[in-house]
Amino acid sequence: MNALLWILRGILFVLLLGLAIKNGGEVELRFFFDAHWQAPMSLVLLVALSVGVVLGLLALLPQIFRLRRSLSRLQRQGGGSTVTPVIPDGPG
Repeated sequence: MNALLWILRGILFVLLLGLAIKNGGEVELRFFFDAHWQAPMSLVLLVALSVGVVLGLLALLPQIFRLRRSLSRLQRQGGGSTVTPVIPDGPG
């Protein structure tokens, strides 16, 4: 299973590399105040993806901190005891 996963990752890498090579043409991004930036399309897409990931993680940070604080408060109240799951009896 692990070898199959690595083979699929390799195939995906080759496909994405081919896509980046085929779309290596220059793209011009025009900003406000007559500013512009020329870069390969693959680089522009990579930057856009990276900015999206960073913004998504920043949007999650308050929720993560709130959950950690709540979890530590619950662990202090419970004395660090663990909860044992209740498994219902099956039919019959």
